[in-house]
Amino acid sequence: MKLHIIYTETELLLSKRPYASWRDIQDVHPDFKTSLGPWRDADVVAYLADEHPDLSPAAIEQVEELLRGSEETIALRFAVDRQRS
Repeated sequence: MKLHIIYTETELLLSKRPYASWRDIQDVHPDFKTSLGPWRDADVVAYLADEHPDLSPAAIEQVEELLRGSEETIALRFAVDRQRS
């Protein structure tokens, strides 16, 4: 399955929704900044583990949670609340 990493002004999101373009993502997320993808889940895990080592639970666990669950998009969680730090 291909996934998108979505950066917004307030969150880092992970989505399995099949967006056609970044403009479609922007329509859904008005505070959109940029996105990466669509990427294979293994590539997403590698990128997130490298660029965001403070994810908690770990990147692989959050990607697996999205793939198993019914939610189309999730907000990634960090060890420290990044909005407050």
